[in-house]
Amino acid sequence: MRKQAILGAVVTLLMGTALAGPATDKSAPPFPGTLVNARYVYVTSYDGDQFNPGVLPQDRRAIAAVQDAVEKWGKWVVVYKPQEADVVLMVMSRPSEDVLAVYDSHGWPSNEFLWRVSGREGLQKNETPLFTQMRKAFEKAAAK
Repeated sequence: MRKQAILGAVVTLLMGTALAGPATDKSAPPFPGTLVNARYVYVTSYDGDQFNPGVLPQDRRAIAAVQDAVEKWGKWVVVYKPQEADVVLMVMSRPSEDVLAVYDSHGWPSNEFLWRVSGREGLQKNETPLFTQMRKAFEKAAAK
């Protein structure tokens, strides 16, 4: 009887974890107000842009997914040269964690990120919860 109760508790816990979906931080940091008037965005990975043959395929897919999300949002225009951008979004996609970081393009790549979130499966094609967190933080900062 006791084994059945323990097994039931374990199964319930595992099902709850599976139904919870990707692990992302729901409390995203506030978006930097200095970037709310930005118009042009460059999306890249920590290892290079999407055309760099040394970039991992999962990072290349994350770049494309974020570019698609930016275009659907309509607030920013994607550019393909960092010198044309106001904002640089850097992504990294790994099986254990995805990362989305925001940089001011002036002084990039030597400056530090101004905003960053991470989580499992956060930058997948057609589903970019990390970008959604960034968009919501941006809209909240812009409303102030």
